Order: sequence, then structure tokens, then C-alpha cells
Amino acid sequence: MRASRLLSLLLLLQTRGRMTAAQLSEQLEVSVRTVYRDVEALSSAGVPVYADRGPAGGYQLLDGYRTQLNGLTTEEASSLFLAGLPGPAAELGLADVAAAAELKLLAALPPEPRSHASRMRERFLLDVPGWYRDADDVPYLGEVSDAVWEGRVIRMVYRRWGPTEVVRQVRPYGLVLKGGSWYLVAAPEGAAPRTYRVSRIVSADVLPDRFARPEGFDLAQFWQSYAADFRDRMYTAEATVRLAPGAEALLRVTAGTRPAEAALAAAGPPGEDGWTVLRLPVESVRHACWLLLRMGASLEVLGPPELREAMASTVSQLAAMYGGPLTGSAPR
Repeated sequence: MRASRLLSLLLLLQTRGRMTAAQLSEQLEVSVRTVYRDVEALSSAGVPVYADRGPAGGYQLLDGYRTQLNGLTTEEASSLFLAGLPGPAAELGLADVAAAAELKLLAALPPEPRSHASRMRERFLLDVPGWYRDADDVPYLGEVSDAVWEGRVIRMVYRRWGPTEVVRQVRPYGLVLKGGSWYLVAAPEGAAPRTYRVSRIVSADVLPDRFARPEGFDLAQFWQSYAADFRDRMYTAEATVRLAPGAEALLRVTAGTRPAEAALAAAGPPGEDGWTVLRLPVESVRHACWLLLRMGASLEVLGPPELREAMASTVSQLAAMYGGPLTGSAPR
């Protein structure tokens, strides 16, 4: 255990440069006193680590020193091959680079981790897009990713949901792949970062202008906050429904896991007939009507009145359509 921690400490100093004892203790999840002892152990073993005193001080390695140990366990090496998604790498123009990196990593691993990693690659595959939908068409992903990497401003024509097209000049901070769709996190001049769906970029020009990335901007943290806020904004209405016994799994698939679980958790006990009354978060009356019709007779809408009326109207139209003779010739 201690040997693994010493190697982690060494690799942290090698990759990040100067770090304080407090920073190292937080990363390694040990006390500051343990960090002091581990640094002494490294120094005694001949690793050229030294400390700078003062408020801006910390531990660092002698300039030019690098260890050739990669420190990968069998499980860590195997997990890297699950991260190599061939589809997204190809979309970013990195398919050949990713393949070469994978080959080099395999060659650098000792026999046992190499064998385990190869088996992992043969037995597990990550396919990002969901069923019944293709990944987005993203003809300008290459230009956008270059601008993100080089810190250059993008001038783009963007198609909004209207659909209307607008011209935007933005500073690109990062790209996020979500459910098979690429999203650009970028900030217009003088504004906070926003998200843009890359498939809606009609044209993109990478300008020579460079920009300074905001200090401390964390792409993962931004996306997590954005996703949570998006979910809150998406469910702006509520429907009161009766759910048939045993239809909970169908509700999760139809309405989404989060809103279904929230409604089921807040529901009271089933009635004498086994049906349960739920208050289900929905986007709008129109969207809820389209969505809840998929539940068939396993769900009854009790309110709001306009949603129940919309459901009844749609069901009446379907009954009239299917209750009479065929209006057209059936396909052969």
C-alpha cells in the first residue's frame, strides 16, 4: 500500500510540478504528516525531491528528472482501453493517433497487464449513441476541436430551434460528447459560457484571434451544473396520473428515470384496486400528451384538465380512425 502511494506521489510531482504538502495530502487522501514521511522516504531512496520554503513554496523534483515507471496496475491499464472510443476519435480526426497510442501502450506494458488489457478490448465495447437514433452529423467538428485546442475564436452561423440562423463569435472552452451528440461550451464576447449543439453549426471559421482561457474554468464542473439546471428548466409542469400495478418499469422507460423515480418516491400507497396516484413532472401539456399516450391503458391522466382533454381528444380521433372501414388500400 505504501509503495503504491510513494509511486503516486512521485508521479504527481513529475506531472504537475511543484505541489504543497497540503495539496499532496488532499490528492493522496492522507495526512500532511504522512506526506512529510513519504517525501523523506523518496529522498532516502535517491529521488531528487526538494522543498522550497515560504508561502509560494512546496515540493518538486530536480529539473530534468523523470522516472520511466508508468505505475499502471492491471486494472488501470485495462480501463484505458475502455476509454478509447473509436467513433468519437474518428470524428475528431484522431483515429490513427488513438490506434498508434493504444499500440504503444500495449507494447510498454508488462506481460500480465498487457494480456488483461487485450482481453478487456476483445470482450467489452462502448457504443455511445442510443437505440433508434444515429449519431449527429457534425461536419464542422474538426474546425471546432482545432479552435478549442489552440484557443482561437470561432465565427459561426448557428441554427437555433426556431429554426432561425444567427451569427455568433465565441471563445470555445471545450467539447462534450453526450449520448452520441457533441456540444460546444463557448462564451460570446462579454458573456458567460453557453452550450451549442455542434450539429446545428451551419458554417464555422476559425479566426486568427487568440483568447485567454478563464483561470480556474473546469469543463466537467460546468457541464454537471449545466445538466442539472437543464433538467430543472425542462420539467416546468406537473401531471396527476393513476398508474396500473406493475407498470412502474414502463413509466421509467416512457417518462424518464429521474422524473418517474421522483414521482414514485413521493407517491402514497396504492388504492384498493392496486392503482397508484402520482404527481409526475412533465415538460408541457403537448409533450406530456404525446409521451403518456405511449403508456396505453396502464396510465390514466387525472389532471390538469387541459392535459386530460388533450388525451381524450387524441384517443377519440384514434378510435374514429380505427373503428371504421379502411380509408385506403392496404399494402400488399
